[in-house]
Amino acid sequence: MYKPLPKSLTIKTSGINGLGLFANRRIKPGTNLGVTHLEVDGKIIRTPLGGFINHSDAPNCIKLRQFVSLRLSIKKKWTLMPKQNIKKGDELTLKYTFYNV
Repeated sequence: MYKPLPKSLTIKTSGINGLGLFANRRIKPGTNLGVTHLEVDGKIIRTPLGGFINHSDAPNCIKLRQFVSLRLSIKKKWTLMPKQNIKKGDELTLKYTFYNV
């Protein structure tokens, strides 16, 4: 069954911008938290998980790019992974690389 967020994350008001992703519990580095973006027909689409993560110049997470070999038009996907220990209550952040800011 598809779940837009893993049980370890919730959406709350962010001090960075609007709403953000926050840890409900401790999360170890390298934990795959799910798919944030998909490339479909040459366009990058955000998933619900990717739609709520805020930018930081000193992020605590990374996007891991994976190539997908399916018959569908999806060629790549990106998953969210912490690059350091995330404590309960911490906001998860990424350095935006897809968008011109």
